[in-house]
Amino acid sequence: MSAREPRHDRAGGSGARRVRALIVKEARQLMRDRSSIMVGMLLPVLLILIFGYGLSFDVENMPVAIVADDPSPAAADVASGFYLSPYFSPVVVGSVAAAERMMRSGEVDGIVHFSSDFSRRLAAGRATVQVLVNGVDANRARVMQAYAEGALAQWQARRLAAGEFASGGVRIEQRIWFNEANTSTWFIVPGLIVLIMTLIGAFLTALVMAREWERGTLEALFVTPVRSAEVLVSKIVPYFFVGLIGLLLCLFAARFLFVVPIRGSLLLIVFASMLYLLVALGIGLLISSAVKNQFLAAQIALIVSFLPALMLSGFLFDLRSVPAIVRAVSTVLPATYYVELLQTLFLAGNVWPLIVQDCAILAVAAATLLLLARAKTRKRLD
Repeated sequence: MSAREPRHDRAGGSGARRVRALIVKEARQLMRDRSSIMVGMLLPVLLILIFGYGLSFDVENMPVAIVADDPSPAAADVASGFYLSPYFSPVVVGSVAAAERMMRSGEVDGIVHFSSDFSRRLAAGRATVQVLVNGVDANRARVMQAYAEGALAQWQARRLAAGEFASGGVRIEQRIWFNEANTSTWFIVPGLIVLIMTLIGAFLTALVMAREWERGTLEALFVTPVRSAEVLVSKIVPYFFVGLIGLLLCLFAARFLFVVPIRGSLLLIVFASMLYLLVALGIGLLISSAVKNQFLAAQIALIVSFLPALMLSGFLFDLRSVPAIVRAVSTVLPATYYVELLQTLFLAGNVWPLIVQDCAILAVAAATLLLLARAKTRKRLD
């Protein structure tokens, strides 16, 4: 049985009054639903605290065994670079064999070996230091290699500054753009905002709509003169404002807890977030209009929105290093462009060609998803 939607309002402005009444009803229902409030407001705070403090691509306090077959002041001077580095926790070991046993047992992640003729080779200008790294975790091994090279480079810089090398020595000056603190937190926090907006928009909306289908409240509403488009608007508005509250909490945490710089326009960050929030709401409404079961809606929302935003948006992995087919999939995900936008606005500033392009893509995606949700939501009682 289907109920036709009225073509005309009998009294002027009755459509606006219906939408206003529905929005008030949805807002009251949202305030009574503690689980939705916790997901929409408390969970963003927990996520940004847990991920911001608990997830880090930086490697610190790596246990490393220092083996000096040549216990000379020169070897001790070079080894001091590892003791002074915050990235290493050196342990002096008497022999290479003992250090190898420690690395096999997981007590250390690497071995720094000074050969017995280190002092003589250093005086001749051809000294070498052997660095053995546990390569089980390839990413950690690469980071450890880079930090070991940095510790040796610092020692060489000190020697050069003291005039202990020939005047023809080369000094390397390093600079890091956009993340001069050299911390992964500045990279992670903008991506966390993407996950939180996805969670509030798609996951929460899909669950709420599916629950109303299960309880029959939407079917009861559809036998009234209210239009399906008005129902969707009433669902969008309250959760849109919940998403904005979550965004403000994230921005506050990013700026004052994690000290992430905001080099671009704050208004542009809010505007881009509003566009993506409409995208996420459209995904949630589209899922709930096709699936009228909470459990199934939750599974689909997790697979379609949250997991792709986590794994395929560039939040965790550099998309340039993934297979071509995965990179192709990421180009159709709105979260990919939102991550790019936030990382640029936070760390690089107002790069207008990228901002215009990504905002246009998000706007098209939001309009398409909302129109599909409108077309899929029919006043039909099955």
